[in-house]
Amino acid sequence: MKRVPFVKATACGNDFILIEASEFDGDKAEFARRICERRLGVGADGVEWTSPGDGVEADLEIHLTNADGSTAEISGNGTRCVAAHWVAQRPAGSKIDRVAIRTDAGLKVCRLMRDGNPEFEFETEMGLATVSGPLALQLQAGAVEGIPVSIGNPHFAIFVESFAEDWQAQAAQIGVHPHFPRGVNVELSRILSSAEIEIRIFERGAGETQSSGTGSCASAVAAISTGRARSPLRVVSPGGPQTVRWESGTVYLRGPASIICHGEYLWTA
Repeated sequence: MKRVPFVKATACGNDFILIEASEFDGDKAEFARRICERRLGVGADGVEWTSPGDGVEADLEIHLTNADGSTAEISGNGTRCVAAHWVAQRPAGSKIDRVAIRTDAGLKVCRLMRDGNPEFEFETEMGLATVSGPLALQLQAGAVEGIPVSIGNPHFAIFVESFAEDWQAQAAQIGVHPHFPRGVNVELSRILSSAEIEIRIFERGAGETQSSGTGSCASAVAAISTGRARSPLRVVSPGGPQTVRWESGTVYLRGPASIICHGEYLWTA
């Protein structure tokens, strides 16, 4: 048995286990499946494995394993959770206004907007967004149209008048549609005004989540690019609101992140 130290953090209900990569050298996929299980484990949407950065561009390097053991390029909320932990463990009196984190989708800079340890707020430079034209997919119940968007990871944004009771079933079908050989994150968006939208999220490797940073970005970009809304845009998910700016092609995501607890997970291979 091995004791693996961990930190649990959340960003708008999208929760993550943070572990120093050097603390674990076993099967990370199986570890993630066990620790993320909400009844028999600690419970989370994924594990962020952290390592020291190069000391020049990046303070930290992270790699994400989803709750089902699969890997993903990035989580906007997970990156913000890592930034919160980085700030929280700095010595008292340290002056930190930014955390640079290298992800599998590139370098992301989280600017500290509010420090209320253990609760923080950051605005993260998420990088460039790639938007495709409307795409119709054939599902069991018929065709559905959405906007493919990449924020370093793939998304399919669908606009709806209301959220159907069985929206998760439709989203699950889209997530494994042959058009997306590596899977896709699915967001349903309801336009509230030109300055606010409401979304539901179904993520690769995690299923329905309370929030998604990249999902909020993708939904906002899809709404703005199709003339349904404008930047900055307030994106409301079940876990809470975030704000997305899309300026000169670059996407910025602002939202909270909180440290929930520290602990040790008892791992038996």
